[in-house]
Amino acid sequence: MPCCARVGRAMRPIRASEIGSFLFCKRAWWYQVQGLESQNQKELAAGTTFHAEHGRNVLAAGLLRLGGWIILALGLITLVVLLTLQWLK
Repeated sequence: MPCCARVGRAMRPIRASEIGSFLFCKRAWWYQVQGLESQNQKELAAGTTFHAEHGRNVLAAGLLRLGGWIILALGLITLVVLLTLQWLK
């Protein structure tokens, strides 16, 4: 696969996102290369907002999972300390 695309007379690097766009829809990719704006800007903005919110939710879920593991570890450490103290009496 070539690393550059010929647009007019100039060669320019191909970005990874362009490859994905091309594989999804060759016509949409060509319009994008020609500099034409998409007519569904409202839907694109809504999709961007959705993906940003989803990213925040995924991050929050990861932090909550980490917090759960920390609380579990602290509980187990506390249990071991209490049992050790009871055994030493």
